[in-house]
Amino acid sequence: MDLLRFTTAGSVDDGKSTLIGRLLYDSKSIFEDQLEAMEESSRRRGDANVNLALLTDGLKAEREQGITIDVAYRYFATPKRKFIIADTPGHIQYTRNMVTGASTANLAIILIDARKGVIEQTKRHCFVANLLRIQHLVVAVNKMDLVGFSEEVYNQIVESFREFVSRLDNIVEITFIPISALNGDNIVDKSVNMPWFSGPTLLYHLENVYVAGEENHVEARFPVQWVIRPMSDEWHDFRGYAGRVAGGVFKPGDAVTVLPSGFTTRIKAIHSPTGELSEAFAPQSVCLTLTEEIDISRGDMLVKANNPPQVGQDIEAMVCWFSSRAMPPRAKLVLRHTTQETKVVVQHVKYHVDINTLHKIEGVEGFAMNDIGRISLRTAVPLFFDSYRSNRQTGSFILIDPGTNETVAAGMIV
Repeated sequence: MDLLRFTTAGSVDDGKSTLIGRLLYDSKSIFEDQLEAMEESSRRRGDANVNLALLTDGLKAEREQGITIDVAYRYFATPKRKFIIADTPGHIQYTRNMVTGASTANLAIILIDARKGVIEQTKRHCFVANLLRIQHLVVAVNKMDLVGFSEEVYNQIVESFREFVSRLDNIVEITFIPISALNGDNIVDKSVNMPWFSGPTLLYHLENVYVAGEENHVEARFPVQWVIRPMSDEWHDFRGYAGRVAGGVFKPGDAVTVLPSGFTTRIKAIHSPTGELSEAFAPQSVCLTLTEEIDISRGDMLVKANNPPQVGQDIEAMVCWFSSRAMPPRAKLVLRHTTQETKVVVQHVKYHVDINTLHKIEGVEGFAMNDIGRISLRTAVPLFFDSYRSNRQTGSFILIDPGTNETVAAGMIV
C-alpha cells in the first residue's frame, strides 16, 4: 500500500477539523473509546451534535476558542491506501504553521465556506500550496447545507477560484467537491442532497489520486547522514554510509562522485534492514558500501557524474519567516540543508510578496513573523543543491538562530 500525505487549509471556522473528524468517523477509523470521549466532551460543552473537531483540536486553547492553533497530525488507512493528515491553522497569525504542515504534503485540501466564497485567506493558502510545489489541490466547498445545496453558489465559487489560480505556475490538478462536513455529504458517501454533482466523493478521490510520480528519479542524490563502523568480529572491515536517498536511483556497480572532494568510486552493495537490495530510490533509507576507501563523513553527498547538483555559496531562495522576532538587516544565522550545516549571512532582501494581490513589495530590509519573500544568502562553505522546483529534498533548508537554537525560517531555493 502506498502512502498519501495531505494537508487541510482554510479560513477560521471553515470546518477543517470537522472535515477530518467526519472523514475518520465515516471511514470507521475512530475507536469506540475516542467516540465516547468526544460525545461526553460535546455534552459538557452543550453542543447540539457530536463535535467531530475535538478529534484533532487537542490543545486546551483550541477547544476553548474553537480554532486550530498548532499542526495536528492524524493517521488512518483504508483497504486501498494509507494516509497522514496535517490539520493546519487557518488564521493569518499561523501562516508559519501551515508552511510547516504542508512542507511534506502530496495534496492539499483547501476549504471554502459556501456562504463567504473565495476570501483573502483562501488566496493565501493557495499561494502557500503553490510555493511549496503541492501539485494536487482539492477545493472543498463546505457548508453547502447552509446555502440550500445551491448549484449556482457552487459554480460561482469554482469560477472565482479558477480566476485566481490561473495566475499561479505550479498546480497541476484541481478537483472541486461540494461538501457538508457536519452532515457528511460527499465525504465518504455520495450526497442525496446534491444530485447535480457528478464528481467523486472526497475519500474516493484521496484513495485514487496519482502521486507516485512526484519523486525525482532522474537526478541521483544521496546525502550521507552517518558512517557505520560496527567494530565487531562479524563485520570487522565493514564501512557503510547511511542516509536517505533524496533523488534518482542507485544500483550496485554504479559509478558515483563524492562531493565536495570530487573523488569517484563505485557502489559495492546496498544494505537495508531486510537485507541487500538490487536498487535504492527516493525516499528509501539505506546504507551504501563502496569499492574504494574514501574519506566521507556526514554532510557529504554521493551523486552521479551525468547530472550533478549545483555547487556554490551564493543562494537565492524564497523564505517564510517563523520567528516572532523580526530579522535584522544582514542577519548571521545557521543554515541546515539535507545533512549539512553551515553559517550563513543574509546579503540582501529582494522583496516581500503580498499574498492577497501577488504583488512584490520591494525596498524592504528584514522580515516579520509570517512574512514571505525572496532573499540572497552567502554560506560559509559550498552547498550541493538543486532548485526546489526539481527536488524538494535538496532544494529546501531551514534557518536557525545560533544564539537561541530557534528555527526562524524555512526556505526554498529558486
